[in-house]
Amino acid sequence: MTIFIIGAVISVVGTILYLLQIGATCSLIRKRRPGNKTPMSDMSSLPAVSILKPLRGLDDNLFDNLASFCSQDYPHYEILFSLQDQNDPAYKVAKKVQDKHPDKHISIIVERCNAGLNPKVNNLIPAYRKARHPYILISDSNVMVDKNYLREIMRHTQDPSVGLVSNLIRGVGGRSLGAILENLHLNSFIIGSVSFLDKFLDMPCVIGKSMLMKKADLEALGGLTAFKDILAEDFIIGREMNRIGKKVALSNYLVKNVNEYWDVKRFLNRHTRWGKLRWNIGGAKYFSELLANPIFVAVLPAILEPTRTTLSFAVLISATKIMGDFLINRVIEASPSEQAALKQHPFSFFLIPAKDFLIGILWFVPILSSTVVWRGNRYRIGKDSQLSPCPETGFGTWGYRLTDVIRARFA
Repeated sequence: MTIFIIGAVISVVGTILYLLQIGATCSLIRKRRPGNKTPMSDMSSLPAVSILKPLRGLDDNLFDNLASFCSQDYPHYEILFSLQDQNDPAYKVAKKVQDKHPDKHISIIVERCNAGLNPKVNNLIPAYRKARHPYILISDSNVMVDKNYLREIMRHTQDPSVGLVSNLIRGVGGRSLGAILENLHLNSFIIGSVSFLDKFLDMPCVIGKSMLMKKADLEALGGLTAFKDILAEDFIIGREMNRIGKKVALSNYLVKNVNEYWDVKRFLNRHTRWGKLRWNIGGAKYFSELLANPIFVAVLPAILEPTRTTLSFAVLISATKIMGDFLINRVIEASPSEQAALKQHPFSFFLIPAKDFLIGILWFVPILSSTVVWRGNRYRIGKDSQLSPCPETGFGTWGYRLTDVIRARFA
């Protein structure tokens, strides 16, 4: 019963914090309703923007994702698709987009770069060097936007103290179990945490899916090369912007993160990696994440001491979380007429207890392991997610070698 009482107290506190997250998310989204937009200056006077799109492999919905950036209601911008290898299947998709939009300033840059250990930054560096405009927008290949995206986020740059603009992210398009779990997590824990940190703690959390910066400000930090060995380059860039006296703004424009066909293994691997970088950046603050998962804390006593009381409490907390996540999803949906393929199916919300319990189990992994496998390479993560090569032989490798065997056995 002692375990239950401790778990119940933590779950109740976590649920209260979760309700605050819902409130923060709803508050931010309401600001983008018609009539709440900040008027912009004359469109013709807006600064030009270079959009950097690092590509590797065939992300879900890749052609439509890339093409959505070719219809921006914005006067001056260029798009730079950046790849390491012309044999990458993403090259043909980028070329098709370029051919379909001959009126747009689109460049495809194929250049192998091994400047650092972060493969995304390596991919970005050649495009960054060739970017011609004063503003840089880094945007991942698995996001899709509408024609107002660039204009909306550029509103924040009218404040000269703003050094970086990031966005709220919304997961769409789940058609497999892993993709559904990913979108449920993006549309609850991720968007709720980002909104809460921004509204109540004045701590904007930079997400690399969408990062707008003045090139001169990024150069003051050493350019992209300064972050070539950082796993969480997005978060650290935002932190360094604050260090030099520049604000980080969170735009309430929702960027669609398209996830359609994921297996569960990919979902687990991603959130294990994200957990490890948060542990190495946040340290003791990482333990507060248990409060953000009231279902896990409530269900654990029900498994260890299954009684009517513990089971009923777990069901109550789970039902509260399901209804809260359902509410957030209704708020962040663009409109009732939005394509059904982009919406979260109502029955998928019943997977939330299982998803949160899995996330709770993964929470412990970063405390026990400091290595990560990303895009086929293994790294050791240090302070602030600093990457270093991970040896594949020697006595010190027994831990992750054992993990590999277990993963292969149960995969």
